[in-house]
This record gives sequence, structure tokens and C-alpha cells, in this order.
Amino acid sequence: MIGIDAPLLAIDIGRGTQDILVYDPDRPLENSIKLVLPSPTEVVAAAIRQATLREQPVFLEGHLMGGGANVKAVRQHLAAGLAVSATREAAATIHDDLDRVRALGIRIADNAPTDAVPIHTTDYMERELRATLEMFAVEYPAKVAVAVQDHGYSPHRSNRIRRFELLRERLDAGDWHLDSLITEPPLPDMTRMRAILKQAPGALVTDTGPVALIGALCDPWVRSRADDGIILVNVGNGHTLCCTLKGEEIYGFFEHHTASLDPHKLQHYIWRLADGLLTSEEIFDDGGHGAAVRKPLFTEIIAATGPNRQRFLPDAYQAAPFGDMMLTGSFGLLKAWERIRQG
Repeated sequence: MIGIDAPLLAIDIGRGTQDILVYDPDRPLENSIKLVLPSPTEVVAAAIRQATLREQPVFLEGHLMGGGANVKAVRQHLAAGLAVSATREAAATIHDDLDRVRALGIRIADNAPTDAVPIHTTDYMERELRATLEMFAVEYPAKVAVAVQDHGYSPHRSNRIRRFELLRERLDAGDWHLDSLITEPPLPDMTRMRAILKQAPGALVTDTGPVALIGALCDPWVRSRADDGIILVNVGNGHTLCCTLKGEEIYGFFEHHTASLDPHKLQHYIWRLADGLLTSEEIFDDGGHGAAVRKPLFTEIIAATGPNRQRFLPDAYQAAPFGDMMLTGSFGLLKAWERIRQG
């Protein structure tokens, strides 16, 4: 059950999709308005690719946002011999070190060149979402919660290392309780989250990882086995997060890039995590973010969620909270709001 007493818009932003839930306390949760749309990075990338096809220069303006497809499209645009310019804030999407952005051939400017196509950068597509909901006579909620994966501000070091440092610091500070991974407000280093909070003052802005775990625990089967210990795996389009959990105490977790994994490798890492043997260096050296282990958890129960769950873990329990796997993170945002804002 969700105990929020007012409408809330929950947006879980991944690399491939943004999964959106319009929560209404007067409507059964399973009957909520739901949208699974291309992620903002895919939307921006598509706009850049259109400009590339038309051989037009582009000007990136707006806010710092997540990378991925959009940065790849920028590189392809430059490789085609076409100009890219950007405001300082939009350019930080590409790298925290603006000298490295300039080294790619991107010009930092306050205003668009006269011949450039302006492309707005943002993770929080409020204008588009308002217009979409309005077309269906759905009122835009006053309360907003957003989840993104933030690597933290790290201009001169690997942002994979910085992200995992921040996660580990929060775990240690919160005695490895699941809620310790949710900070309110976002830490100063979390520039992606801060950019969203600037656009949506009063919003709950947090990380995709913990809300996926919290959302998975909304599945009754998962919840009933968590007290004895369970392995939770969220196999997303961009990232895979695995956590060993007993009650709401985290025993260990790792985070990797889904594209770098296959079913055999993922299971290898899962069982090393459960045995308490997995090291952060193993994951980082394989191209992932890292691992943190407090103690082993001896269980064979695995629950998987995320859009790639069946491809990677077909024999695991396929978690689907409130009957909708794609909204796992959005349900986690509702529970996070309930705990933090109403707890």
C-alpha cells in the first residue's frame, strides 16, 4: 500500500526510457496513468541526428543532463565535419572538465550562432510532459519525484570512481540501511540531480539505484522473503545493479554496465557478492562502477527486475510490483516520498 495523500508525478529516468507514473490517491494504484517514453538523452540524440542529416550546426542550450546517446550523437556530428557549440551548463553534460569539451572541437558560447539549430538539454522534460497529460485531460501533479543516475562532479578523475565513493560514504553514514542511499536534498557533488532540483524546486530528486531496490520490495513475493535474505538484481538498459539484502540492511552490492555483461558473467559476480568475496577492483577493471561488501549473505533466492531481466536471469523470480515491472523505479519513488516526506 502507498500512503501518500496527494497526487504525485514519479519519473524514473534511465538510459533507454523514462518511466512515468501519475499517482492519484483516489485511484487504485494498478489503474494509474502510466507512460514509458524514450529517455531525455535519446530525445536529444534524435534532434542532433536530424541536424546531422540536414548538415546543420547545432547549439546545445539548457541544463546539465545525463549523457549516453546524446554525447554519442555529438561526437558523430563533429566527425561529420559539422559545428557544435554549447552553453557552459549544457556543455557539462559532455564532461565536467570544459577544457576537455573544447578539445573535442565544441565551442563554449552564451548565444547560438545564427545558422545553428538550438537543441534544449534537460532531464526534466516538464513542458513536453505537461502538454502530453493535458491532451488527455490529466492534471499535472504539484508534487514531483525524479530518479536519475548521478556520477557526481569529477572533472579530473574517473566519474565511475567518484560515484562509488559517494555511494559508499552514504552507506557507511547510514549503517548500511537501504534508506541511506537516498539523500534529501542531493549532495552538492550530485550536479545532475541539482540541475533537476533547480528546474523543479521542492521535488524529491534521488538515485535510480535505491529506488529500483525499494520498488522491487513492493512485490509481495520479494517482500516476504527479504527478512530471511534475498539477492535483488535490476538489469536495466544501461546499468545493472545487484544487492544482497536482509530486511532492509544491505550486505553488499555492485553496479556494472549491462552491455559489458552476459548471463554467465553476471551470475559469477552475483555469487561472489553473496559469498562476500567480490572486490570493487574486479568490477571497475571490467568497465563497471564498483562493488561494496559488508558481509556475506548465504541465500540462493534471486529476484530480478528491469527490462533485461529475462534475458540475463531467466531462472530468477521475475519481480513485478503492482503488476508492472517497467514502473519498479517509479513505485520506489512513491515509497521514498512516503518515507522521507511523510515519515
